[in-house]
Amino acid sequence: MRRTDIGYALSSLVGLGITAVGTRFLVSPAKAAAAYGISVGQEVSDADPYLSVKGVRDVASGLMTFVLIAAREPHALAGFLLAATVIPVGDAVIVLRGGGRKSTVYGVHGATAAAMVATAAILLG
Repeated sequence: MRRTDIGYALSSLVGLGITAVGTRFLVSPAKAAAAYGISVGQEVSDADPYLSVKGVRDVASGLMTFVLIAAREPHALAGFLLAATVIPVGDAVIVLRGGGRKSTVYGVHGATAAAMVATAAILLG
């Protein structure tokens, strides 16, 4: 298997994961927020529009990954992944500032950022 094929496969996993997270924010916002690291309780009426915005952002980011995979331009895909790493890093900061668990900060958001950087490195290698 070629390096770029591995990069595309890993990018597909990243894209699927981000799309799934976004879909969960649209379908089950309270549960998705808790998994994100910020609990909003079961009544999310005030927070619901913001959670929906996050859901749409994540679905769009995941789908963009597949657009770039289809373009078969590994450097463009790697550039997108590196730029989009700002999202999980920002999410980690938000969860930390909101008093969320450090295990979520590093285990969810940090791991996502690390996977995206590693995948980009494979594509650029």
